[in-house]
Amino acid sequence: MERLKNNVILLQLIESLREHGSWCGETHIQKATYSLQQLKGVPLNFNFILYKHGPFSFDLRDELTAMRAVDLIAFEIVNDSYGPQIVITKRGKEIQKLFAKTLEEYRNSIQFIGSKLGNKGVVELEKLATALYVTKDMKIKKNDDRIRKIVKLKPHIQPIQAEKAVNDIDILIKAANA
Repeated sequence: MERLKNNVILLQLIESLREHGSWCGETHIQKATYSLQQLKGVPLNFNFILYKHGPFSFDLRDELTAMRAVDLIAFEIVNDSYGPQIVITKRGKEIQKLFAKTLEEYRNSIQFIGSKLGNKGVVELEKLATALYVTKDMKIKKNDDRIRKIVKLKPHIQPIQAEKAVNDIDILIKAANA
C-alpha cells in the first residue's frame, strides 16, 4: 500500500510540474522528488546520492520504470534532441482518483515544488538541487563553504553560479518553511 501511495504522490508531482511548464523528463522528476522530500518533508523515502548532475536516486529510477511497466506513466518522444517526456496514462489518472485523501494531504507541498521548479531547465535544476544537497545532506551552513563545496563537487559550475544557487536555495528553503 505504501508503494501505491508513493506512486500517487509521484503522479501528482508529475502533473504539477507539467502544469508549471516542466519538460518533465526523468531529471526533472529526480530533482523535484528530492526537493519534495527535503524541502517539504514528504515521506517518499527515496535514497539520493550526489551523482553526475546533482542528487539522484537509483530507487526512484527503478520506481519510475515499474510505474511505466504497470502503465501508470509513459515516455513520450516529442523532440529527438531531448530525452523523453514522462506523461501520466489513463490508468495513472484513474489511480489518482482512488487516492484523493492522500493527494489532499500532500497537495500544497506538491504544488509548492511544482510552482517553484516546474519552469526550470535541467542545468538550473542541477545547481539548485546540488546547493540543497550541500546544505541539507552535507549540513554545510556558511555560504562561502557551500559555494566552495559546490564548485569542488561540480567543477563545471562557476563560483558565481554556485553563489546564485546558494542564494536561490536559501530563498526556497525559507519559502518552504513559511
